[in-house]
Amino acid sequence: MNGLTHVNERGDAVMVDVSNKEITDRHAVATGEIIMSREAHEAIYGMTAPKGDVLGTARIAGIMAAKRTPELIPLCHALSLSSVTVDLEPLPETGTATAGIRCICRVSLSGRTGAEMEALTGVSVALLTIYDMCKAIDRGMEIGGICLLEKDGGKSGRYERKTDK
Repeated sequence: MNGLTHVNERGDAVMVDVSNKEITDRHAVATGEIIMSREAHEAIYGMTAPKGDVLGTARIAGIMAAKRTPELIPLCHALSLSSVTVDLEPLPETGTATAGIRCICRVSLSGRTGAEMEALTGVSVALLTIYDMCKAIDRGMEIGGICLLEKDGGKSGRYERKTDK
């Protein structure tokens, strides 16, 4: 059916059979960012946000989300992840009334499939956690730029996002 891997000959959604794929070391890196008011940014880094340690909580949420990706994304395989890291760093100053935080999620495993969706899910949930913990300060926060930066392993080999930045 048009070469779609998650659809059978009848057009039904199916999980891809990966039993014949080779086990390889796989690695993926995803990123995204959240833009917010300076007030919210200062509360996060000054540890004065009403809900507590925003960055620590977001880091744990991102790791947990990567581990639970098959529970959130239909047809994803359950994977035994070797490593998940979530890094949160302030975006460079722009001189405007807003500030931001970049999230980078790295996932590693040895398996027949996986890593990209887990890294993307980790980033998404970490950023949503920041929003949830700071919405009392700034409901106008904006999450965006979520994308795969790189992946390695498997039949398709290495991918590296080309950027103009």
